[in-house]
Amino acid sequence: MSNTIVPRESEMSLAELRGDCARMAPHWVVPAKTATEPVEPSRIHGVTVPPSSARLIDAMSDYGD
Repeated sequence: MSNTIVPRESEMSLAELRGDCARMAPHWVVPAKTATEPVEPSRIHGVTVPPSSARLIDAMSDYGD
């Protein structure tokens, strides 16, 4: 068993956390955005929507009435 005492997260200051993030940021890679093409409805199969969910979406004006 180790005798090392690790500080709890709540003991880390905001400044330390921001510093850690700043040091890590250059290592994060952002993937290039790729445009996706719409899928033909004939290729979509095996999807089932419960009637209660369909009624919920149908009742939302954003999705047309």
